[in-house]
Amino acid sequence: MSKKLIATDQVETVYRRLAKAMPGRTKNAKGPKGQPDAFRSCISCMLSAQSLDRNTAKASRALFALAQTPEDMLELDDRDIAAAIKPCGLYNNKTRNIRKFCEHLLAEHAGIVPNTRDGLLSLPGIGRKCADIVMSFTFGADVIAVDTHVHRVCNRIGLTDAKVADKTAQQLEERSPDWALQDGHFWLIQFGKKICTSRSPKCDRCPVSDICLWFAAQNK
Repeated sequence: MSKKLIATDQVETVYRRLAKAMPGRTKNAKGPKGQPDAFRSCISCMLSAQSLDRNTAKASRALFALAQTPEDMLELDDRDIAAAIKPCGLYNNKTRNIRKFCEHLLAEHAGIVPNTRDGLLSLPGIGRKCADIVMSFTFGADVIAVDTHVHRVCNRIGLTDAKVADKTAQQLEERSPDWALQDGHFWLIQFGKKICTSRSPKCDRCPVSDICLWFAAQNK
């Protein structure tokens, strides 16, 4: 085992403590950016790349005011799509991805978003993070989606030892107990926002500091 990984029995301890300390999945927990269906969830995830939540929401509202299905989206001119999604940045590249996504979805899946990770990953513009978010929120699958907060927290504590988020997601899937998969994303992201922040983490309030490898290294 890597020296940057905590022991398997400690992994379960981390989840149990976070489950007690964090609210987890709430009744108000919404799908990707609050979208009501798998198609719009995927598009919103694509728009969220390197974008603040408020800018993604603004771009999503503008785009879905024009089209809400892959057929209608393809009827739009690229300039109209780009203008609608401009607030989220990288709008030219995202416009191309949206068009490719819609074309592939119609050609290969009859316009129906697949409900498996492999199926989602086969769609242009959909990576592991987006696929897992859609699986968790839209399709109710027990998976831990890895965003910036989850990636940071897991590699600080020693739940994972990975440089990129996709590898973190893979290691989490391999190391996490089944019972933690449903709410694990929520515990970890809430912990990352409230306590294990990017700058000046609040280690004095941390429920797992005695297990955390990063904390141990800082206090040698």
